[in-house]
Amino acid sequence: MNRRDAEKRARELRREIQHHDHLYHVLDAPEISDAQYDRLFRELREIEEVHPDLVTPDSPTQRVGGAPQTEFGAVRHSIPMLSLDNAFSVEEVREFDARVKRGLALAEDAAVDYVAEPKIDGLAIELVYEKGVFVRGSTRGDGTTGEDVTPNLRTVKTIPLRLRGDELPALLEVRGEVYFEKAKFADLNRAQEEAGKAPFANPRNAAAGSLRQLDVHVTASRPLRFFAYAIGSAEGIAFERHREMLDRFSAFGFHVNPLARDCHGIENVVVAYRNLHEKRESLPYEIDGMVIKVDRVDQQRRLGMKSRSPRWALAFKFEPIEATTVVDDILVQVGRAGVLTPVAAIEPVRVGGVEVSRATLHNQDEVTRKDVRIGDTVLVHRAGDVIPEVEKVVDPDRRGRGERFCMPEKCPVCGSGIVKIEDEVAHRCVNAACPAQVKERIRHFASKRAMDVEHLGDKTVEQLVERGFVKDVADLYALRKEQLVELELFGEKSADNLLAAIEKSKKTTLSRLLHGLGIRHVGEVTAKVLARAFPTVAAIEAASVDDLQRVREVGPELAAAIRQFFDEPLNRELVRRLEKVGLEIAPEERPAGGALEGKTFVFTGTLAMKREDAKALVESQGGHASGSVSAKTEYVVAGEDAGSKLDKAKKLGVKILTEAEFLELVKKAEASS
Repeated sequence: MNRRDAEKRARELRREIQHHDHLYHVLDAPEISDAQYDRLFRELREIEEVHPDLVTPDSPTQRVGGAPQTEFGAVRHSIPMLSLDNAFSVEEVREFDARVKRGLALAEDAAVDYVAEPKIDGLAIELVYEKGVFVRGSTRGDGTTGEDVTPNLRTVKTIPLRLRGDELPALLEVRGEVYFEKAKFADLNRAQEEAGKAPFANPRNAAAGSLRQLDVHVTASRPLRFFAYAIGSAEGIAFERHREMLDRFSAFGFHVNPLARDCHGIENVVVAYRNLHEKRESLPYEIDGMVIKVDRVDQQRRLGMKSRSPRWALAFKFEPIEATTVVDDILVQVGRAGVLTPVAAIEPVRVGGVEVSRATLHNQDEVTRKDVRIGDTVLVHRAGDVIPEVEKVVDPDRRGRGERFCMPEKCPVCGSGIVKIEDEVAHRCVNAACPAQVKERIRHFASKRAMDVEHLGDKTVEQLVERGFVKDVADLYALRKEQLVELELFGEKSADNLLAAIEKSKKTTLSRLLHGLGIRHVGEVTAKVLARAFPTVAAIEAASVDDLQRVREVGPELAAAIRQFFDEPLNRELVRRLEKVGLEIAPEERPAGGALEGKTFVFTGTLAMKREDAKALVESQGGHASGSVSAKTEYVVAGEDAGSKLDKAKKLGVKILTEAEFLELVKKAEASS
């Protein structure tokens, strides 16, 4: 290919890739497969490698590159990025509306047009485009001067490197929010903990920390997203309404929040706020309120600015997801495996719209690290469906504090002994018949990813155990209707529903049953591995430690835990009783043979993709994903901040892949199968 043809083809590829990036990352409506996309990307990269002078700043290949920075430069905003005044009640919002009308010399009964948008809990940034090409990006900073984080912002897939369309402004400064989705944030924190690093406190801190990495590759490994919602300076473009601006942003290729609502009059704003509040928990990202903006730009200009905030906009905040309260007591709960968890009994406080009276302290090491004591004033955090937790002591230096917390020597539920295994943070109750453990084991057995028994809620489990109707999971299948109708809030219909759900759960798979039994270290993925290697529970029960370790994903610790479970007579008796109730165990679905068949992968560190998705890719080609590194491991896929698993892989000489190399390997496997 001569240079002229290469230049033409590179231009076509850039347009095509940018089109598919927009479909995939912004509209969530891809038109081609990942393999087809990768072929386009590889072709463009090969052309640019042969003709380096054809590389453009807006090329998709330039999203990640360059050596780590030593510091961030300063960027002065052409128009200050102001903060917003806050309102916490409908009365304050109506007062804002009255001020707007007075500022515009409108009658009291006039209706102002507003746009109401979700207030994303992320990091505010500004993007500068010259002739449609992204040239600079910065943080809000102090509102006047921010930090230049251009290379890092290039890695955010929902930020276009070139605006879509033909008639593009000479200059456009777009403002918006970089954020983490809740699920991705949870994945990141799991990876942080696995690497022995402190988890991020909330998605906002994670977004800020990820964007302010001196090594752009760290930022690229984290799935940040961006919503556009405001404008700075502009040349060659003007808008009459805020809504018009949002629509044009969308046409340019930006992700604009679809929950933005046009509201004629302040009472419609109040309705929009209440509707948004109802959606809050179900949204994939964190929001802490709603931003109300006067729609007409000429009215915005007439209202003008105060020293630190515009007069034409207001943040209508939700109840905070953090609050301070006092620790009344520190209790200890017992889980299904006997693990003791300290829990702070706190003075009731509303956090995130919910009244909270208890907050987890995780384990003894965490209580010691945070030095939480009875009588302390603490900061409690709750976000989405996350269990409230004590973040920190507000005033740890004051005198007269209570005694330091220590785990009890006896189980607080059954009085049995407590053990702490070396190299573990957990304390455990040694009594497998402890009522607290029984309740948790039944809840786990009936959970959706195990035996999936519908209509069996926590309160029902508590009553069944406390009344002596159920002493272990096998007893569920012997329940009678006359027993259930004795329970609180149970009638004949609810009893029939539960009995039908229990009967339905008899049709299951071997992996679901194994997962439901609660064998230590046997989670959902490991249960599937065992079910594919052994045809029945009896075969696993009869297997020696050596037999178990012949399964590629089973190491010494896991094999010992499985053997220990089945060596316990009470567990063997439980399995016999479950077999007698008439379980219909379907053969485990085995993935069709693929190019990765028989190969074991271990994932460690922070990956851009979800661990579950990565494991599914391996399994789709006949491979296996394991949680631990051994001599049987073929590949370790290492993301950012990989920890001890990476060190062990190096010692054992296991091949180490980056996430990109892993994806390339899977693509080749798919192409050959």
